[in-house]
Amino acid sequence: MRRPSSVTRYLASAAVTALLASGLGGCQTMGDVAGALTSKSTEANLDSDPRRAAEVYGERYRANPKDTDAALRYGQVLRSTGQRAQAVAMLEQASITNPGNKALLASYGRALVDNGNFKQAYDVLSRAHSPANPDWRILSVQGTALDQMGKHEEARGYYASALRIAPDEPSVLSKLGLSYVLSRDLPRAEETLRKAQASGRADARVRQNLALAVGLQGRFAEAESIARADLPPDEAAANVAYLKQMLNRKDPRTVARGKPPVMAQDPAD
Repeated sequence: MRRPSSVTRYLASAAVTALLASGLGGCQTMGDVAGALTSKSTEANLDSDPRRAAEVYGERYRANPKDTDAALRYGQVLRSTGQRAQAVAMLEQASITNPGNKALLASYGRALVDNGNFKQAYDVLSRAHSPANPDWRILSVQGTALDQMGKHEEARGYYASALRIAPDEPSVLSKLGLSYVLSRDLPRAEETLRKAQASGRADARVRQNLALAVGLQGRFAEAESIARADLPPDEAAANVAYLKQMLNRKDPRTVARGKPPVMAQDPAD
């Protein structure tokens, strides 16, 4: 098995920003777990209270394991709150209970990527859509799984397919840029990430990944300037210091352990 590069380990360990968490939406009162969805005002309340959302959606799902909406929402809140193993276990069971449900398979595959089960994730995601009706979001996540397995060229084929469906989609371009970072093609990584940033729809992930690509080329002041758009100055400076430490050591595996930088890896969206 190929040993992951220092950059791969860096990306895999980097903290994910709060902006990555998806909205939850929808809920059910504890006294009516088998009923219809509640009002939008209750949905909004759950959006701001992940712990309560986990309780509500968990109760709904346990009351009726065939409630695919409850399973999807419960899985999403588990993922967004970092309960990766729990999300995998629940979505696996939900997929068994509701065989062939592509939305559940897609969510299960994303949870597997979050949890580091990349080969299994790729296989599950392959069943979540079809060649006749491809989903660019799933193609993008399949690319992520392949990149994490070290199959960068194959991963880029999936990103290219996703971009044919969703041209210039910044989230896909961001992952493509990281794919080039992983194979140390830093100029192409920067070019791709600048294209994503120029789309007008780029979020913090794109900017932080661009800062990573710039910093790994030794342009630390520029990297810090980019990172400061989304991070407090002390965190931006800490990221750049970490990058300097990586680049200055002859053996990157000896980089001091500690809190990893904020910038980096896009999750399984």
